[in-house]
Amino acid sequence: MALLLTSCSATPSAEIAEDNAAAVIWPADIVSETGDISFPKGFLKWQTLGAWSTADEEGKANGMHQVYVSPGAADAYLETGAFPDGTVLVKEVRSAATAQLSTGAASYATDKGVWFVMIKDKKERFPENALWGDGWGWALFDAKEPGKQMATDYQNDCLACHVPAQETDWVYVEAYPVLWKDGKPPIPKWLDQAKAAMNEQ
Repeated sequence: MALLLTSCSATPSAEIAEDNAAAVIWPADIVSETGDISFPKGFLKWQTLGAWSTADEEGKANGMHQVYVSPGAADAYLETGAFPDGTVLVKEVRSAATAQLSTGAASYATDKGVWFVMIKDKKERFPENALWGDGWGWALFDAKEPGKQMATDYQNDCLACHVPAQETDWVYVEAYPVLWKDGKPPIPKWLDQAKAAMNEQ
C-alpha cells in the first residue's frame, strides 16, 4: 500500500518533470496546493503494470489487486531505472470469486473494495503534510465513499506494507513484468524477507 506546488511561479498544470524522456507531467489535477490528494478518476485507461491475487487460509482467492501507472512513467522507468517525478500508481483492490470453468478452477474480480494511490515526489513539495514522505504521496480511497481520502498519516496507514520493497523505492517492481528490463523475472528480495518473517512467527 500516489501533487505539486513549489514556491516557484510555474503553473502547476504545466510543470513537467525534467529528469525523464517521457515528459511525465506532474498530476496537478489530483493534488491541491497543500498536498491533498483526490481520486484519479481516469486511471482505468492507463497502462497496467500487473496484478496480484490474495487467498484465505484454505487457499481460496479472496481478493484481486490490479496496478495501473500513469502515462509515460513505465517507459521512463525502463530508461532510467527509477520512477520519474509525477508518476502516479493506482492499485485497485476488488473482491474475488472462484468458479469451475472449462479450463478448470478460475478466480476473477468482483466488487470494488479500495484504491491505493502513490505519487512520486522527488522535490519533497509538502514537508508539513503527513501524507507525503519517503519520496511519495500516499492515499487511500474506499469504494463506499471514493470522494473521500481515508488515509491521514502515511507512516501509520501505508508504509508498513511497503517495508519489504524499500530497496526498490517502496514499490514491488519485481512483481510487474512491464518493468523487467531483460524480460526475465528477477528474484524478489522482498519474497525472501516475507518468508523469513513468516517463519519467525
